[in-house]
Amino acid sequence: MAEGLSVKPIPSITWTEVGGREAALIQRCAARDEDACAELVNEHQRMVYQLSLNLLGDHNEALDLSQEVFLRVFRTIHSFRGASQLRTWIYRIVVNQARNRQRWWRRRHRAQQVSLDEHIRDHGELAEAGETGSPDRMLGQKQLGEKIRVALEQLPFDQKTALVLREIDGLSYEEIGFSLGIAVGTVKSRLARAREALRAQLRDA
Repeated sequence: MAEGLSVKPIPSITWTEVGGREAALIQRCAARDEDACAELVNEHQRMVYQLSLNLLGDHNEALDLSQEVFLRVFRTIHSFRGASQLRTWIYRIVVNQARNRQRWWRRRHRAQQVSLDEHIRDHGELAEAGETGSPDRMLGQKQLGEKIRVALEQLPFDQKTALVLREIDGLSYEEIGFSLGIAVGTVKSRLARAREALRAQLRDA
């Protein structure tokens, strides 16, 4: 389990509820089965990279972080006991490693980088099913997406992370709580603050 996070009690998934195939994969990885480790990476690398990119805003940093995440996964997977789904456990490691990297940047006076992935840019204004976007409409979407990106850059890391996990990755409140090491009530209040701050930034843009 990722270090440095204390978890408040939340509903959890028992080991027996983890799918039989996934449980077997975890056990093989814990036994240092190279084929199993490669299989786990193949299944989760896109998710890990995408979340890393959304949190750090830089392709190379996201690649580096992804490697760090999988190294930590394989160093600690023997401790996995089904307190969450494997995917959610990996999300938590990504968030913790990204937070550590943000702190490293701040200590060296680097500007905080919080990006908006193309996925969320597309959510600036979604076209109706079957609708073909006009050039003006597409330009408007791009401009709105850029405004959202800039607004998100102003959010504190923890608020940005909660918003990404909810709106882009579609995690439940319980999964976000586990990923961030906070209670569900705190997740909801953090999301509310993040959305209000985002709206305020867009009003002033």
